[in-house]
Amino acid sequence: MNRRKFFRNGSLLTLGTTLLHPFGSAANTVQQGRINKNKKAKNIIVIVSDGMSIGTLNMADLYLSRKTGTGTNWLQLYKDNKVTRSLMDMASASSIVTDSAAASSSWGGGVRIDNGALNVSRNGEEHLPIWQKFKQVGKKAGCVTTVPITHATPAGFCVNSKSRNAQEQIAEKYLQHKFDVMMGGGDTYFSPEKRKDKKNMYQDFASNGYKVVKTRSEMLSASIDQPILGVFHDNGLPYSIDRENSKELQQKVPTLAEMTQKAIEAMKGHPKGFVLQVEAGKVDWAAHGNDIAGLIYDQVAHDEAIQVAMDFAEQDGETLVIITTDHGNANPGAIYGKEANDNFDSIQQYKHTNDWILNGIGRETSISQLKERVNYANNIVLTDDEAKLLLSYYSQLHVEDGLYNPKHLPFKVLAEIQKQYNSVGWISMQHSADYVELAVYGPGSHLLKPFIKNTDLHYFMLEAAEVENAF
Repeated sequence: MNRRKFFRNGSLLTLGTTLLHPFGSAANTVQQGRINKNKKAKNIIVIVSDGMSIGTLNMADLYLSRKTGTGTNWLQLYKDNKVTRSLMDMASASSIVTDSAAASSSWGGGVRIDNGALNVSRNGEEHLPIWQKFKQVGKKAGCVTTVPITHATPAGFCVNSKSRNAQEQIAEKYLQHKFDVMMGGGDTYFSPEKRKDKKNMYQDFASNGYKVVKTRSEMLSASIDQPILGVFHDNGLPYSIDRENSKELQQKVPTLAEMTQKAIEAMKGHPKGFVLQVEAGKVDWAAHGNDIAGLIYDQVAHDEAIQVAMDFAEQDGETLVIITTDHGNANPGAIYGKEANDNFDSIQQYKHTNDWILNGIGRETSISQLKERVNYANNIVLTDDEAKLLLSYYSQLHVEDGLYNPKHLPFKVLAEIQKQYNSVGWISMQHSADYVELAVYGPGSHLLKPFIKNTDLHYFMLEAAEVENAF
């Protein structure tokens, strides 16, 4: 759908939404829609679980429901009929299966581009990213994530780059455009000891008025009277479950919900409002690794960030909350079997991710040491043959290019072993062409149709904020 057609059809969308909910709490939905129609979105919070297949959302809800008796905040919004729900086609210009850069750029620039690029079309045309648009109309803008802040999803809302891999340059562009709150991992792209050009980006940000924070306590105590750059780890942040089981990591690294809360606090007082992207980026990394503990616990961390955003939005009354994912990945799910319930519940006893398990093993590791490590992390006892199979991969390990598994550790093998104990299956270790879940709450939500193209979300945000005529 092109820009003109989206705005022309906007007034028709309320009818479609009402028809979706003809019974039950439809009256509440209509009343809320009338309220929302009379307001514009002063603030927008976009909460993205990167690489979330529908099975991931499903399993996180099952996990919480069976452990605590209460499911996810996301699905509770569906049950309470608080949100308008849609499916979104996330194809890129080059493939029915998108990567995160093209996916974020479709929302950020309003144009489908090739996988690997950020708001730059194949012919070199650059498309103005949406957070820059909102900065131009006077709003504050920021991003928080559990992967490097220079990674594809936050970058797609903020900058133009021919390659998503140019993360050192992306860090410089963030400073150039003076975004107000940027927090996540990525010390590698800011530190003079790690950057190829030895440039001290921390010093450059500080010299331009930013408060630079590198620990959880520094972030929590940071003044909200100046822009904030928070970088808490070399690359991506630790997985949530690994953080939960390390006092050192708990003290050093904030949760996604804590970063979300701080970002809102830092920008909510601005008279013209703010826009914020929140990304659970390591859900995608866990899916690439078929890492069930990483996947579920980081999806739960995303869900906790949803609650922070919703608490603010419900109190504020002028905030549009958008909850979605950019693509599926690995399409995991709990699979049928006599022991499926008990097997799936065993994940409640997990202490660490497969990433933690496999990166703590080396050529020198014995069979008994490996079995002890897996038993500690997963509360399961491997056979000697299973341990030998895993160890066989370490005799030939070498570092090669690979975004999420550079050492080529046996993630798939471990996941296949775990399947007989936790009843979780995976179809691959790659992205998939899913139509993705999209839920919106607040002013402008009546504009959403039941099925949209990814680029429509760009214009949806502009129209909800009533700034579409500025561009």
